[in-house]
This record gives sequence, C-alpha cells and structure tokens, in this order.
Amino acid sequence: MKAVVQVGYGSADVLESGEIGRPVAGDDDVLVRVHAASLAAGDYFGMRGKPFPIRMVIGFPKPKKDYVVGADLAGVVAAVGRNVTRFKPGDEVFGECSRACADYACAREDRLVRKPHDLTFEQAAAVPTSALTALQALRDHGKVQPWQKVLINGASGGVGTFAVQIAKALGADVTGVCSTANVDMVRSIGADHVIDYTKEDFTRGAARYDLILDNVASHSFAAYRRVLAPGGRLLPSSGHAGMGYVVKAFLLSLFVRQQGRPFISAPNQADLITLKEMVEAGRVTPVIDRRYPLSETVEAFRYLDQGHARGKVVIVVADGA
Repeated sequence: MKAVVQVGYGSADVLESGEIGRPVAGDDDVLVRVHAASLAAGDYFGMRGKPFPIRMVIGFPKPKKDYVVGADLAGVVAAVGRNVTRFKPGDEVFGECSRACADYACAREDRLVRKPHDLTFEQAAAVPTSALTALQALRDHGKVQPWQKVLINGASGGVGTFAVQIAKALGADVTGVCSTANVDMVRSIGADHVIDYTKEDFTRGAARYDLILDNVASHSFAAYRRVLAPGGRLLPSSGHAGMGYVVKAFLLSLFVRQQGRPFISAPNQADLITLKEMVEAGRVTPVIDRRYPLSETVEAFRYLDQGHARGKVVIVVADGA
C-alpha cells in the first residue's frame, strides 16, 4: 500500500512516500481504508523529534522501520478484529490512530466513532486531535461556565478554530486573537470579539478574562496574568514554544493560583461522540486551510512548518473523500 514514512528527524525532508505492507487488525482493532487524514501539532513535533521524549515513542536514535506519519483519519471500515463489536466492514468512521497517512491504518475500537452524516471524509478527518484538545482544555481543565469571558490566543489555528466554537457552545463570551488576514474568519465561526494582534496588544487592554487559552505563547506568563479576572485562569496549550515554556508553566502552576498546568489531550470515544453531536447540531464546523493528495504530504508538512496554517491541513488519500 502507499504510505508516507519518516526516516529521520528534522525538516520535512525526513519524510518519504513509498510502498509498505498493509497492516493487519489485531483482536481489538479496526482496519480502516483511509479516505482522508489531517496533520496536528504532534505530527510536527514527531517530525522534528522535539521535545526529545517523543523519540521514545517514535524510535531512537531514528524512527522505527516503516514509521508512518499521521494520527487523525476518516474512512471506511475494511475489517475488524474478533473482539470488536461496535463496527463492521462498510461503516464510515473517524477518529485517532497511528500511521494515518496511508491507504490503510489500524485503530483501536475505542478511538473511533461513526462519521457525522453531514461531514465529508476530509472534514471529519480534521476533527479528532485538535477538537479533542480544545474540548478538554475548555470543559475539563478550564471548567468554562456560561457567560464567562474566554480569550483564545491563536484563534485561527487548528486548535484555536475549534476552541472558539466550543467555547461558544459552552455559553462563553469569546474573544479570538489572530492576524489581520484571519479576523473575518474567526468572527464568522462565532467569536464575539476579535483582536488583531498586529494592531493591538490584548495584554495591555482594559478587558479582563476568566480564562485564557494560549495556543501560541506570544507573551510572557506575567503579561497574560495582567488581564485575568480575579479567580481567572491561564491554560498553556503551546508545545511550539519548546520544553522551557512547558516546564516554566508547570513550575508556576505549583505556586501561582491563576496558572494552569500544561496538558495533553486524552483520546477517548466518549469525547469523540460529544464532538460528533456538536457537529451534527451545527455548533462546530471544521475549518480546512489546504488539502494535499497523499503524494504531496511532504509539501503539506512544509506548509505546516511555516506556522501560519488557518485551521487544519488535510491529506486526501482515497477518491470520494
């Protein structure tokens, strides 16, 4: 089967398109004929091999043989393991797995759900990791309540576009921060207020927020705290800033009440079902920046590496996506 494999760590040049063997579903697995995959921050970190602990998963000193990139997919069930009861061949599904940028991928049964009926495969593939991160950040870590004031820093990115919509679905008053080119888009997905960071520094404004979700690490933690309401909370969600950012956020969380701890989203079927229901209710819609065929996945990573993706970057694997 066709697949995109990683042969080292560094720039997108460590990725290669090639032919490898088709995976076989284990007893608890679902084999999916992939129609579309999407790229997330974890894929970027994996390509770079930073932060270093990620190599313990991908392989050290270099990636494991035939390591296929990609963790989000949508497609059609091709086969199921003997313990699988929720799905059957022919079902349209989406969710998280490993080795998504390939013709076929295996996923655990509990990391897939039925594809929302009103989404294309491409749209469904854009949902899992980024939307789960936004949902768990706002609902579980931020404990957002109706009418609270929430600011999403980096509102036009993969996590940010979902965070704006999910915060609105939770009843919050939402402010999105983005560049000039993305102001209209962020407003169109539900933000009550949009701040163009090229014209205004929100950390020096008069508004106060109950929660700040920081996706881009563009200010110091002290600057963020200046615009938090009493009892407000800062949630760091930017691994792009490196381990120093993560470590500092963790240490501050031990002593500063307003400082939230860094977190990693936990893939699970219950939250995927919640997202599916939000999509089908019209409360969440994936924003797709660019689509690339599987053969151009390297170019997709090069674009992602520029750091200006607007919403999600999707890899189209099979016809009909």
